[in-house]
Amino acid sequence: MRVVVVGGGIAGLAAAERLGRARPDDEVVVLEAADRIGGKLRVNEVAGHPVDVGAEALLVRRPEGLVLARAAGLSDEVIRPLTTAASIWTGRPHPIPGGTVLGIPGDVEAATASGLFSDATLRRLAAEREEHHPRLEQDVSVGDLVGERLGQEVVADLVDPLLGGVYAGRAGEISLQAAIPALAARLATEGGSLVAAAAALNEAGRAATPVGAPVFASLRGGLGRLPEQVATRGRFTVRTRATVRALSRRPGGGFVLAVGSRPDGETLEADALVLAVPAGKAAALLRESAPVAARELAGVRTASVAIVSLALPGDVALPAGSGLLVPAGRGLAVKGVTLTSQKWPDGPDGLSLLRASFGRVGDEAVLQRDDRDLVALAAAELEVLLGGPLRPVDAVVTRWGGGLPQYDVGHVDRVLRIRADVAAVPGLAVAGATYDGVGIPACIASAWAAAAQVGAALAGRGQ
Repeated sequence: MRVVVVGGGIAGLAAAERLGRARPDDEVVVLEAADRIGGKLRVNEVAGHPVDVGAEALLVRRPEGLVLARAAGLSDEVIRPLTTAASIWTGRPHPIPGGTVLGIPGDVEAATASGLFSDATLRRLAAEREEHHPRLEQDVSVGDLVGERLGQEVVADLVDPLLGGVYAGRAGEISLQAAIPALAARLATEGGSLVAAAAALNEAGRAATPVGAPVFASLRGGLGRLPEQVATRGRFTVRTRATVRALSRRPGGGFVLAVGSRPDGETLEADALVLAVPAGKAAALLRESAPVAARELAGVRTASVAIVSLALPGDVALPAGSGLLVPAGRGLAVKGVTLTSQKWPDGPDGLSLLRASFGRVGDEAVLQRDDRDLVALAAAELEVLLGGPLRPVDAVVTRWGGGLPQYDVGHVDRVLRIRADVAAVPGLAVAGATYDGVGIPACIASAWAAAAQVGAALAGRGQ
């Protein structure tokens, strides 16, 4: 049988890798519209040194990323961060308080020590820790919940910058159930204090993590190496520049895909199909086969971002730690800075590497600048953040148009409706950042679930 995976990002490749191992007698084909695989994992060179210009770390408290790296033969290439101590810049840097859950404070003493909040906010945190709120009965935005219980200062100066870094979104729009499911589940079943719930989740995370174990990992030479290595080691084939234009169901089961442009295109048949593409593309392809899923996918908003990677002379003084987050409304367009050569080992001699991130949902004007202008803006704003003149040796701009799906309130229920409609089509599954998380392990987990779903359908058809 032939299984086709549409989309050569990390989710599509993980699905193909799993299917290739589980069904070695079948043909597994990945179709990628771009001229390269990897999606938002990519390595480029800055001043001759390889750097990640997309996702740069994977969460190791979830096993999926390291499991896939091991399957790709990269276990010996895994590296750990030198530091994960980041700061919030509000005119000067403040350490992100320990014990937070995506910015929600769980440790009042750490919040006090950070110097980030006013005395009034600190009193509010301490008081809320003793309150017992009723159980949450429906999904809410993270920003609305935190603002109501802990105040807008916590939202603006901690929660919103962190969510902006992960989703390029805004705290007042992002679903609690989708972004922090464990916290949402606890508040739905037990109610109680938000601060106490965050503290309990942190304690559970520490108990489940070996002492001294890092939270994040990457690969020597860049996390963007992972996709190519998965493709090299996997039992599947990859076709790039292969745009799937249309999709229909085949009488008797399976699918027919129109690949390429109309004049020069081809028809490709598949016994099973995994769609590992962004929401808008999936919506267009599913319009006939799964119309309910298509309508729901069409409603998923996305955000665009740009990454400016820079190399500076090694004698430039940088603040301690792994980076800075900048709240909106501080007069700067940059939303975050990663001090790459301080965060990861094996940096170049005589240079400091860093990357600046731009772009929040609904605020794309800065992304309309051309590359040269964006580099100049990054350098000027980094001088403000870092407190001194900069003389970039090299710079690279990488743009991710529509790269981050927005998990609006009600997103979890939306995904349930999508998957229910897709599951009604035998041999069809969806995967990727649209569904259960934008992080690499979450994308891989969705891919493995999709592979299991279509594998079960193929097994049933064979019987």
